[in-house]
Parts: sequence; C-alpha cells; structure tokens
Amino acid sequence: TKRAKLCVRDQQQEEHLDCEPGFRLSQFAKSGGGGGGGGGRGGRRGAMPSPPSDSGNPSRRSKSAYTPLEQQVIQLKQQHKDALLAVECGYKYRFFGEDAEIAAKELNIFCHLDHNFMTCSIPTHRLFVHVRRLVSRGHKVGVVKQTETSAIKASGANRNALFSRQLSALYTKSTLVGEDVNPVCRLGDVEEGVCGDVVSDPPDSFLLCVSENWDKPKKQLTVGLVAVQPSTGDVLLDCFPDGQSRSELEGRVLKINPVEILVPSDLSEQTHRLLQSIANASAQADDRVRVERRDSAQFEFASAMNTATEFYCHAPEKGSRSLSSVASLESPVICCLGPLIQYLQEFNLERVLRSESSFQRLSCESEGMSLSAATLRNLEILNNQTDGGARGSLLWVLDHTRTPFGRRLMRKWASRPLTDPRQDAVQEILESQSLTLNAVKSLLSHLPDLERGICSIYHKKSSTQEFYLISSGLSRLGSELRALLPAVQSQISSALLRGLLLDTPDLLAPAHSHLEVLNERAAKTGNKTELFSDLSGFPVLRERREQIQTVVGQIQDHRKDIRRTLKAPALDYATVSGQEFLIEVKNSLSSTVPPDWVKISSTKAVSRYHSPFLAERYKKLLQLREQLLLDCQREWTHFLDQFGEHYHTMKRAISHLATMDCLFSLAEVAKQGDYCRPEVCDGRREIMIQDGRHPAIDLLMGEHNQYVPNLTKLQGDGRRTMIITGPNMGGKSSYIRQVALICVLAQMGSYVPASEARLGVLDGIYTRMGASDNIYKGRSTFMEELTEASEIIRRATERSLVILDELGRGTSTHDGIAIAYATLKYFIKDVKALTLFVTHYPPLCELEQVYPEHVSNYHMAFLLNEPDIAADTGEVQPEFITFLYQLTEGAAGRSYGLNVARLADIPDDILHTASRKARELESVHVDTMGCFLLCNSSTAAENCPLLLWRHATPD
Repeated sequence: TKRAKLCVRDQQQEEHLDCEPGFRLSQFAKSGGGGGGGGGRGGRRGAMPSPPSDSGNPSRRSKSAYTPLEQQVIQLKQQHKDALLAVECGYKYRFFGEDAEIAAKELNIFCHLDHNFMTCSIPTHRLFVHVRRLVSRGHKVGVVKQTETSAIKASGANRNALFSRQLSALYTKSTLVGEDVNPVCRLGDVEEGVCGDVVSDPPDSFLLCVSENWDKPKKQLTVGLVAVQPSTGDVLLDCFPDGQSRSELEGRVLKINPVEILVPSDLSEQTHRLLQSIANASAQADDRVRVERRDSAQFEFASAMNTATEFYCHAPEKGSRSLSSVASLESPVICCLGPLIQYLQEFNLERVLRSESSFQRLSCESEGMSLSAATLRNLEILNNQTDGGARGSLLWVLDHTRTPFGRRLMRKWASRPLTDPRQDAVQEILESQSLTLNAVKSLLSHLPDLERGICSIYHKKSSTQEFYLISSGLSRLGSELRALLPAVQSQISSALLRGLLLDTPDLLAPAHSHLEVLNERAAKTGNKTELFSDLSGFPVLRERREQIQTVVGQIQDHRKDIRRTLKAPALDYATVSGQEFLIEVKNSLSSTVPPDWVKISSTKAVSRYHSPFLAERYKKLLQLREQLLLDCQREWTHFLDQFGEHYHTMKRAISHLATMDCLFSLAEVAKQGDYCRPEVCDGRREIMIQDGRHPAIDLLMGEHNQYVPNLTKLQGDGRRTMIITGPNMGGKSSYIRQVALICVLAQMGSYVPASEARLGVLDGIYTRMGASDNIYKGRSTFMEELTEASEIIRRATERSLVILDELGRGTSTHDGIAIAYATLKYFIKDVKALTLFVTHYPPLCELEQVYPEHVSNYHMAFLLNEPDIAADTGEVQPEFITFLYQLTEGAAGRSYGLNVARLADIPDDILHTASRKARELESVHVDTMGCFLLCNSSTAAENCPLLLWRHATPD
C-alpha cells in the first residue's frame, strides 16, 4: 500500500539524512509526529519536533529530514503550540501531526501519512464549517494563509521558493468573529436548516477573566472579574468580597454564562473546583465551558497596570476610554483587564476594550433585585433543572423575541430584574389599536444579527456579503422608522416607547451613506475588485484600473498584428479553462505560426499560442490584477474602519431595537391568559397576590389542566412569615416558587399570572431548596444545604424575600428541628425579611404562638381517607390522600409520606410494616412534642437540647 511504501522509503532515507541524535524518522512517521525536542521515543505523540540540527558532518549539513512545507509548519507550530493549525495549501487547508489526528477525529475525516507527518485536509470553501466544529469542542484553532499570490511571486526574486505563510486568525469559543467563520447565510437560515451543518453561535459568547486578591490581615478574599463579548462589544466589570463557598462568584458566572474563562495558573483550589463544576455541568462537549490557565505573572497588579497603561495611552478613537478612568478601577479589576488585553490582542479583537460606552457594572446595589446562583437554579429562571434546557424555565415563558439581540437582552432582564418603568409601555402595546406599533413589530421580523454584525465590522473582520446584509438591514430600518415618526408623535403616549422610536432613525442614518458607495451585485458575490461603484474617493484603485485598461488595450491592439501574420482577418482571442487571450490555430495551418510563439495547449483539431508580446503583456496584466486585489483589500479594510467610527451610535440604535423587541415579547406574555398588571411600589414591604399561578407550570399544563390559583399576603410590618406544611407532593414547592417568580416578573416590567398583584420593590430573592450534594466542591448534601442557608443569613435584609424549603432535613431529626427552628426564629426576629418557610417539622408551627403578629401557619389542603385495619390479620393499611393544591390556614399535623410510597408502587408488605411502625412512633412523638412545647414556654428553654440553636448568632 501507499502507506507501507512511504514507511519503507522513510526507513531507507534514515541512512542518508542527517537526523538529530536519538531521533528516527520511521518512529516519527509511525506516530504521526514526534517529541518536542529530539522527538525520540519519549516524545509526545504527534507533536511537532524542532527542525534537524546542522551540526555533524559538514558534507551533509544542507540535507534535511523535512520538506520545505514541513519545516514551515514546524516553525509556525512552535509559535502557536496550543492551537490546531489549518494551513492553506492551494485549494485546501491541511492539518499536520497531532493536529491532524485531533482534527480527523473531531471532524470525522480521513487522516493519512504524508512524508513525515500524519495529515488531513478540508476544502477552502468549507473552512468556516470545520473551524466552528473544532471550536465548539473546546479547541483553539489557528488559520494559516498564503501571503503571496502566484503572479506577483513569479515576478519576484523568490519565485522558486516556497509560498510564504502567516497566521491570519485565531479562534476559540468566545472569539468567533471574522470572515473565515461567519457564514453568509443569516441566522434564521441556520435555524431552518438551509445551512444545517453550521454550528450556530450560542446566545451569549462571553469571555470571562477572574482574579483573586487575599488580604491576610483582614482574612478577606476579594474577587475581580471582567467579562467581554467580542462578538457584540459588551464589557462587564465587577469587584466583590467572597467567602469560602465562592457563592458570589458562582452567581455572577451563572448570570454571565461565559463560554470561555481565563484564570491565573495559581488559582485557589476552591475557585478551581467551582469553575470546574460549572465547566463540566453539560453532558455534551460542545456545551462545556473552555477554561484556560494563563501565566500568573500577567495577573499581578504591576504587570496588568503596565499592559493597561500602554493599551489606553494609544487610544485615538472617538469615544475611547481614557487612561484615568481605567486607573480609577479597583485593583482586582485591573488585574483581570491586563491579561484580557493581552489575550484579545492574539485574536486582533482588543478594540472593544477601548470603548467607553461598552463598560457596564455587573452588579450595583441600587439597580434592582439580586438573584443568587442558588436562586437562578432553584427558581429555574434561565434553565430547567430536569435536563438543563430552556423549556419550563421562566425565560422560556418570557422569550417571544424576534431578533437575536432581543433574545440576549431578555436573558439579561430575567437574570437581573431592574426597576425600570416598563409596565406603561407593555400596557400600551397590549391595549393600543395603533397600526404604527404593528408596523414596528413587523420590521423586527427576519432581521440578521445586527449587533454581532456591526461588531464584526468594528473589528474590521467583516466579509462583503456580511457587510451588505448588515448595512442594508440598518438602512432599511432607518428609512422605514423615519417614515413612521409623524404617527409615533401623534399616536404613542408611553414615554419609553416614544423615546426609543424617535431616537433610532437618526442613529441609523450613517448606514445609508456607506451603502450608497457599494455595488450590490459585487458585494453579494464577494468581488472586491468591482465593489465600489464610485471610485472618486479611491484614487489608488482608479489608477490601478487605468493601468489594467492600458494593458488590455495594448493586447487588443496587438490582435491586428496577429491577424496580418496569420492572414485571418476575423480571428479573435479565445479563453480556455481560465487562460485568456489565446491565439487558436487549426493544426492544418500550424506552418503559418511563427517559431517564437509559445504553445499553451492543444487538441486534435487546434493548437493555442501566445506571441512573445502577448506573453509579456499577459504576465503584466496578471500582476496588475493581483495587485488590484491587494489594493482593494487595503481599501476595504479602510472602508470598514470608517464605518466603525459610527459603531457606538449604531450599537445604541440596536439596543433601542432590542428593547422594543423585549417589550413586544412581554406584551405577548401578558396575552397568554388571565395576566394582570401588577402594582409595584418602591418603599413598601408587601407581597399581595390574588389568584397567583406558576407561570411555567400554568403554560405547560394548558387550558385543559388548569393550575390551582392561590392567595398570598405578606406584610413587612404585619404577618411577614408563612410556615407552610402539608403532605408530600401537595404542591408546597410549586407554590413558593410561583410567589418568587411573580415577584421577578413584576419587577422586570412584565404582567403577572394573577387576578391582582400589589408588590413592594425587593432588593433580592434568596432561596434554599432541593437536596443534592456537590461532589466537585467536596460538599455533602447537608453541608450544601447549610452553606446556602449561611449565605442567605449573611445577605438578606428586611427588603428581601427569603424562601427556605425543608431546611434541616439532611441530618438527624433532633438536629434538623433545632437548626430549622433557630434559623427561622432569626429571620422572624432579627432580619425581618418576607419569608416563606416550608417544613415537615410540626414543632416549628408553634412559632405562630410565640410571634402571633408576624407568623402564620398554612398548609396545602387535602382529603384524607382513614386507614383500614383488616379484621382477620390486623394489618394496618396506609391512608390514601387526595391533593387539593389549595393553600389553607392552619398547620398540618402529618406529612403522609406513606401515601407517596404507595404512589411509587412500594410493595404492600413493606407498606404494612411501615404503617405499623409509624403508629408506634407517633405515640413517642406526642411525648416529645409535649416536652418541646414545655421547653418553649419555660424559662429553662436554653437547657433543652432541641433548642440549642435558638439563641445562636448568624456566625
């Protein structure tokens, strides 16, 4: 076989080629690569070795074990060791060595031995498909392109040397920006399967950089983070203290939802475990977060500050961030900014960090509701807890957006509810009969991702097709919105809607002037030589065109001489297989052809020639055409740079459009049925919800299985704590989640699933639900439970909503009751937060008697069929429960767990034994209950072992 012959050939060459000591070509060829240095047996499989040494026998010093192309690849690989390199070789891109083996496995293509390296290849026109596939699997991919053209190279001094090649771009999950990776088809086409093999972009593609600063005297950890989305230009900053559990960092990471994280090499073990657990959360490789460790020296303050100073001192652009504003940032933030600048410079995407307007604070106490990582998970705000998908989450209920940029904004609204007055705008959209709003809504349909498009232009990485798609979309929107301005002024009353619609046309105006310069057909086909319809502003291109026309004219004039020579007055030039200006002569007349003419090609009937003059002029023409291509590329880059000057105004316009899209989406939510406009009052500590329903469950169940509505009343100065008991599967958890979700909906500006709602503005919702361990963090189920409870105790205020579901169940009954009792008492007496407390511990219900003005007992109603006792055997049958899912005042005495056991098909023998044992334990529990009540009312309460936690401090 060919492979066997190659191996034999290489084995024979060993005797004649000068190889490094200990390095044998046959070993390297067999492994598809070699070691890093000498490439001996201990070398890593497939790694690129160093070029052979010239030391040794002088007579063999010029000989090499590698082809010129392989030597070029080795040098490139040494410069970019952590990337898979796709090297342009004519009409295809090739991978070499270990890169080839990895690419072949990931792309499911054939890998074979060629000379010294394993290799595989992909066609040039499919580059974007395969790069996206490799990147989605967590790889860093480098694209190496030929930097010389054939005609120019043929006329140069190095015409016999190898084509020069350079790395043109690097790509990772967060840096998929550029002509090589952006398909020409729109995002909608990808979703509809027109470009079905393209890996589409995730909703967000944030690159997150994390730094840590440990203050030894204060024993305080401060975490800094900077998150940037190069594809949209968004930059988020934050600096905050964090504890042993890293819950603050976890909450922010879940909100940002990064696809890639940069961390220092000396990252703490606790943070490493957290990020590793987040990175491995997905079962699919293409959904996992990519974590890259960088040199810790880059994260030191002095080094990071030097990097930032050098970067922001060279910021001549309008709207660029000043060095003084950067220097005023917290030192942990600067420690992230420095490495991030260095990293993005490798991808030529650092420009977004210069923008003043792009920087946003991730969290600000005055900006609205805080949702911790546990709350985002427990309330299923962004993803469901069943399979991690969107269906069943709050975002799934809310997201009726029509644009990709609107979808991203809706996710921000759901994870960070602000107190913006959006209800007026939603109500007007919902109730207005104006055709103007319907026209605006229809304009948002079938738009490309304008936000990512203008950012690609801003990075000067846009293709002509993408530029035309984006700029024509922006121009059309601007024109049609401007035509609606009189109707907006006369028909729209909402201040928010008026501001958005009146401001947007002027912001989009620059798109029209740039679009006028382009030749539509050339832009759509990617022909940069014919791209600019008016060359008055492009003198270099005009001069080059004139030179080309001069040469073409000379060639056409030469046709007269050819006709005279061949005595053929009607002869014209022929073009065959791309070869132009061929003189085609019948073979029977070949004797008339001058001897100095060059034969180009022939068939049985004809031969084709170039005269010496024609050959020289055609060669010049090809050189000028390739030079024109280079000139056009330079002018195109400059043209993109000019458009990029309007980036900030365009981005603001697209932000307005995204807000409109989200407001239309919230109006769609309100139409889902029986939603009401909530009354949200700042300064009031109250939650009053009449006929409240769980938004996701209500939608999933549909009209045929109606969700049972419930009443909720909590008042900060009155009864602010509800203790909820009842049978297992009675609907307790669904009820408390619905209260929290309605609060989130109201505060983000949405209508809510209730007949009436009156709510105060909350500073945060804190939840403790579920029973699960956290192996990555080294925590047991009970430890995870108490860690979350500790975070809530530390962060909750009297303006918070606290939800605790079955606290204390992860340990023994007595310890669990003690912990639950003490924690609940602390929230009632000291924190004074609005609290929903679900429990299966009856003793906790006695807190209603201790704090009657602040605590009420409730249970989920049910119907009970008393158990039967068989007359012949005396066996006790478990009771049967009918769930009513209705919140009712008063405490439930039992949890009726055996009913759930029956529903789960536990065998009857086990149920009978369990029923008998339950009756025995009930009598013991009555005695314990009496002791508990006695201790609770006694001055000797501190001596009761069940109440050891009741006087404990939050620490």
